[in-house]
Amino acid sequence: MLKITRRLLALIFWLGITFLFLDISGVGKEWFGWMAKMQFLPNVMQLDIVMIVLLLLLTLFLGRIYCSIICPAGVLQDFFAWIAGWKIFRRNKKAKFHNRYRYSKPKTWLRLAVLLIFIIMIVAGFNAVFIILAPYSAYGRMVTALLQPLYIDANNMLAAWSEANDNYMFSVVEPNTLPSILAWVAAISALVLFILSIYGGRTYCNTICPVGTFLGYVAKFSWLKMKVNEDNCIKCGLCERNCKAACIKVEKGKPVVIDYTRCVVCGDCQQVCSKSALHLAPTSSNVSVAPATTKTTDKSSDMSRRNFLTLTAGLLYTAAIHGQDKTTDGGLAVIEGKKIPERLTPLTPPGSLSARNMQQHCTACQLCIAKCPNNVLRPSQSLNSFLQPEMQYDKGYCRPECTTCSEVCPAGAIRPITVEEKTAVQIGHAVFVKENCVVFTDGVSCGNCAYHCPSGAIQMVPDSEGYTLNSENGRWYDADGNMVDTRNVPMIPSVNTEKCIGCGACEYLCPSRPFSAIYVEGHEVHREI
Repeated sequence: MLKITRRLLALIFWLGITFLFLDISGVGKEWFGWMAKMQFLPNVMQLDIVMIVLLLLLTLFLGRIYCSIICPAGVLQDFFAWIAGWKIFRRNKKAKFHNRYRYSKPKTWLRLAVLLIFIIMIVAGFNAVFIILAPYSAYGRMVTALLQPLYIDANNMLAAWSEANDNYMFSVVEPNTLPSILAWVAAISALVLFILSIYGGRTYCNTICPVGTFLGYVAKFSWLKMKVNEDNCIKCGLCERNCKAACIKVEKGKPVVIDYTRCVVCGDCQQVCSKSALHLAPTSSNVSVAPATTKTTDKSSDMSRRNFLTLTAGLLYTAAIHGQDKTTDGGLAVIEGKKIPERLTPLTPPGSLSARNMQQHCTACQLCIAKCPNNVLRPSQSLNSFLQPEMQYDKGYCRPECTTCSEVCPAGAIRPITVEEKTAVQIGHAVFVKENCVVFTDGVSCGNCAYHCPSGAIQMVPDSEGYTLNSENGRWYDADGNMVDTRNVPMIPSVNTEKCIGCGACEYLCPSRPFSAIYVEGHEVHREI
């Protein structure tokens, strides 16, 4: 019963979080956003004391149930281990999938060393190392980079089919243009996790994962533990050979030893025990279990997975590079895209307060990037903000009425803000580059940037030195005081940096190619206007 209940809850959390990353309709954050808010490391990053205490109390009561139910990376390891047990991957097709694992001594020095380095990196603000190891963030990258492009392609295929049949239930969605480094990091992480899972079960959880190490030592003092009734136990070793955490040691003539710092309370050992000798019970209680009436016979199996690993690697590689080189019209014509300008200061989303705050709190889980409806957020490739979101305006701009990223961020790197608050936050300011403007390169009049500026921070003015604007009548005059007819003078944008909020509408809608004639330079610390 323990295993069935645990699997059901784990499946709900896993599918919920996965759908949260994949969803393109916007309903996912309403239904499953609370699951992201329960992840341990993001709560630590934003110092959410209430949720941290609740997760610690849950661990002190039930053990490492967080790792086996709430953490999506933990559930993914169980899924990988289950796939490796399929009959088609076994040499002996008739053998039951038992006897895969063995007890291993805890690698305490390695676990504590990784945890210590992890803590030092967090305190020092050097996040490039710890975000690679963070379990929730690693899973988020896998879903965003490997699965979401396939999910969007499937949606677009349905949209094309439904439109051809006069049905508009689905709408075409343009996929995010993600850097290849994110896809490679996600693919390598998934492959490593898969290999560790099929050969060692919970090796990642109990050796590498800093969250697992910390909660493991808390779980050592949990009230409920998996206990062994030595009167019923016949020392058959089935529990040891089916423990994915490799934490059960069975020796003839000695009591069964369970390492509770590594036990994730999965219930596998209890299910395979033919004598019902294992039971989840309070630490201080004596386990008393009725004798079993059934017996399970198991055979060892030595499986070859070389072909499956090759197939998986190929699928991961295909998913990683899929959808990276699309044209804006679906592939019918080659349209010159915009190149991203080199900004002196990166742009971080409204609500992130500053680039420094983003670096210190963001776990690079990619949830804000996956949920951004405007395709504005991209993973950074800079070492000091590796894979954390930064804003680019070649595919869209940050609409003033959108607060999605602040609503879904589980780590507090992007604080929740209202629409009213967002329109008063200045994340950067527009900068005009005269030599790129079509007014001079093509000899045409424009004004897109001023027309579409939502904050009214841009106005068109004559491009001529020595002219002044009379604020009373709105007329332009030359140095001699003569009024000038501006119809014969090229008009260029003038940016009021006090009113500009850095939304990027001007940069995105500028017709100049390959670089926009106006772009947004970020502010190290956001301002209020």
